[in-house]
Amino acid sequence: MKRTLALSIAGLLAFTGAAAADIKIAHVYGKTGALEAYAKQSHIGLMLGLEYATGGTMKINDEPIVVIEKDTQLKPDIGKAMLAEAYGDDDAAIAVGPVSSGVALAMLPVAKEYEKILIVEPAVADSITGKDWNRYIFRTGRNSSQDAIANAVALGGKDVKIATLAQDYAFGRDGVSAFKEALGSTGAEIVHEEYVPTDTTDFTAAAERIFNAMKDVKGDKKLFIIWAGGGNPMGKINAMDPSRYGIQIATGGNILAALAAYKELPGLEGATYYYYEIPKNPVNDWLVAEHKKRYDSPPDFFTAGGMAAGIAIVEAIKKAGSTDTEALIKAMEGMEWETPKGTMRFRPEDHQALQSMYHFKIKVDPNVAWAIPELVRELKIDDMDIPIRNK
Repeated sequence: MKRTLALSIAGLLAFTGAAAADIKIAHVYGKTGALEAYAKQSHIGLMLGLEYATGGTMKINDEPIVVIEKDTQLKPDIGKAMLAEAYGDDDAAIAVGPVSSGVALAMLPVAKEYEKILIVEPAVADSITGKDWNRYIFRTGRNSSQDAIANAVALGGKDVKIATLAQDYAFGRDGVSAFKEALGSTGAEIVHEEYVPTDTTDFTAAAERIFNAMKDVKGDKKLFIIWAGGGNPMGKINAMDPSRYGIQIATGGNILAALAAYKELPGLEGATYYYYEIPKNPVNDWLVAEHKKRYDSPPDFFTAGGMAAGIAIVEAIKKAGSTDTEALIKAMEGMEWETPKGTMRFRPEDHQALQSMYHFKIKVDPNVAWAIPELVRELKIDDMDIPIRNK
């Protein structure tokens, strides 16, 4: 009787062990709010990345991937609660997100508390992989320093005088700080900094302060704008004719809808994270073709980032052989993987993904709804000395 019972239990355990367990991935991001367009792109990219990396099966080692969505509503307290819910109640092995840097900073301690991986995509602030970082944080998105160094290469030079306009929160302030540091070796000088609330739509007062600070300055004068979301500061300030003070507007790349405003500024230079026609590699070829087929439009800025995160998850779990956190950390530190932007590498010291950036010059084609960032120069991983800021 005992032998029969033992065999029955063994059979039950074997059957249970044969059943594939779900790999739960939580996407904790601002589905609603001012950055909704960014969020939608990020989610589409994440799902495409998981699909691409699993060959369409949505399984890793025969274990099905289940993606759980959580809406931060762009609020730090909600983002923190949603991540805790994903780890604690939903038993997510890995989380991805969020869109906002302010929300990301609130979420970082939750990953440490639950001792689970958070892949930050696409929040940008340096402090995420800098002073507020912990060992459970990896970032596939670019950071402020990567933006800054690339834009410094594009805009800096002897006798260049620059004013900045940015949003008054982590993304804007970290961005300006990193940009100032990156300009140090170029001969350019920051002569004025302007910070405004994230929901600003009237830039008249800010523009007047910038104009007053710049009008008597000698040199090649530029206004560098760091902005996320709506408001269109570039178009509105350009309508105020900064050229009467000899000021040229400059900015980084953006989503296609925002690039429509760049058509007013042919020849504008800056640096971008992604534009679908720039990278030449098999992953981007697949992304562009599939996105056009499924959505009747090319992939956008944050679609590429979401896809990079999705591919990273699959490659990390394959390399680790499980979703155990310590095994994942060991597998991911120094890991290289292929993305729509080419090769990315998680730097062991701070888990920031090193990646290419693109110096562009705006070209206007009347048959295209947005301005086209034409490639001037690809800045590859080894072309940029990205500071380690978590020490």
